[in-house]
Amino acid sequence: MEAIWAVVALRRSWKSRPPGRNAGAAEPPQSASGDAGSSGDVSLRHVDHGKLKVFFGWAAGVGKTYAMLEAALKARASGLSVAAFIESQGRPDIERLAASLEKLPTCTSERDGQTSVDLHVEATVERHPDLALVDELAHTNTSEGRNPKRWHDVFELLDAGINVHTTLNVQNLESLRDHVATLTGFAVSETVPDAVLERADEVELVDLPPDELLVRWSEGKVFGNERAQQAFASFFEKSNLVALRQLVLERTAHTVKKRVRGFGSEHGIARAWEAHERLLACVGPSPQSALLIQAARRLASKLDAKWYAVSVELASAQTSPADRAAVEEHLALAERLGAKIVRLSGGGSPGEQILSLARRENVTQIVVGKPMHARWMDRVFGSFLDDLIRNSGDINVYVIGGDRPGPQPSSR
Repeated sequence: MEAIWAVVALRRSWKSRPPGRNAGAAEPPQSASGDAGSSGDVSLRHVDHGKLKVFFGWAAGVGKTYAMLEAALKARASGLSVAAFIESQGRPDIERLAASLEKLPTCTSERDGQTSVDLHVEATVERHPDLALVDELAHTNTSEGRNPKRWHDVFELLDAGINVHTTLNVQNLESLRDHVATLTGFAVSETVPDAVLERADEVELVDLPPDELLVRWSEGKVFGNERAQQAFASFFEKSNLVALRQLVLERTAHTVKKRVRGFGSEHGIARAWEAHERLLACVGPSPQSALLIQAARRLASKLDAKWYAVSVELASAQTSPADRAAVEEHLALAERLGAKIVRLSGGGSPGEQILSLARRENVTQIVVGKPMHARWMDRVFGSFLDDLIRNSGDINVYVIGGDRPGPQPSSR
């Protein structure tokens, strides 16, 4: 059974950026995950940088690593020097292909009785192959490692002028983490910033029909390790696989759409493809603000819209230090996911201040959380949501429930 490979060339120029915090270390991107060390700028420092290709899939076993290895063997046959760091998970077909390639330098460490193997970045840069294969982009390195995340390692290699091929599943994108947990019941612990995928020079979608993946699963070909096979048994239900496949197809189609618009802009035809949507997310101290921010990021991505995360600063007597800290934490998350942060203070009700900003910035969509307080408080103090909807005019208002990751249009 063969994967259906749809190749999507996603090329863009890399912007220069200031030096990283550590000499030679790649800075993380502006649109980042909640993982430690995941914030910063994706763009590369040098003009002579490597190119990044991502083999993009929707579940373990669809064929990402196999496709990457086959492409690498073709590259080597054309005369390029190729070296690989592959996590085979005990799969004989992967081990067979990987065995014919030079191995990238690694470093090992012991923690809690477990041996971890990570990429040795400095030695890889010194070796400097034409093409480096670095499997599992979302992997978290050990605490003793040079970088907290493997994608940081990859960007160091790109900085050094080494071309990199890597693998990634759609559920490992930061903005989809909670959405995937809702769909499948499984929370993904390791994520990468969406901006990492968006900045790739090329993305190859590796697809496989869910029924074929289930056959591979039942034959033990997805995980060679019996313990891992048992751990993921309930994940490999057809409904979960269908939902994840739909996600990866939607994300790939969206990425292609964005690059088409970028192509139009580069060739002087931006007006025909110009995006007019702008989105504003109302951020507060409630824990549901984290869900709201992730939902707003997904909506902004689908609309190809610029988006804002906005908080209204109340008087000190009206808010506790804990609430102020929670708001700042939520705004930091939104900034990592690519939002422009705005803090409002001054005259007028919160609703009036939000709408005033929205009209100044030509916002077309407002995303707000569903009220969690008792109804009597609205009667006494007034309803922020009611004021927002009644006075929003031609601006669409979406209300996000605490139990769902996606927006639902409010009644107007």
